[in-house]
Amino acid sequence: MTVTLALDLGEKRIGLAASDGLGLTARALEAIDATDESAALARIASVAAEREAARVVVGLPVNMNGKEGPAAAKARAFAGKLGAALTDIEVVLWDERMTTQQASRNLQARGHMSRAKQKKLIDALAAQALLQSYLDAQGRGAPE
Repeated sequence: MTVTLALDLGEKRIGLAASDGLGLTARALEAIDATDESAALARIASVAAEREAARVVVGLPVNMNGKEGPAAAKARAFAGKLGAALTDIEVVLWDERMTTQQASRNLQARGHMSRAKQKKLIDALAAQALLQSYLDAQGRGAPE
């Protein structure tokens, strides 16, 4: 049984999601404050230890034309720091195109919700969509 975590990196928050032990389904966990990188890395390391994660998938923001911009460079740099902090855990970059849009659609399907509550959930739901995409591509995730 292998748990995989996923991170959706943002300027203000980092969405966090985790797979079940079988690596079939993803579940949104929380949004971490991204303004203090050291604290964010420590929180991610703590969650990875609690859940005995074997891998962390970091969303790579690729443009729709397939090219990488400044946000992708930031994601690569963060993934490098995370890999250095989590020496026994594999860190993988994964194309995150359309995950925030998918998370927005999922929120809309839930019905009326305050804007403040949506902001708190969107990052974790984007991480969940990212992780489910990764799991599906690995042949472990549930079919959509």
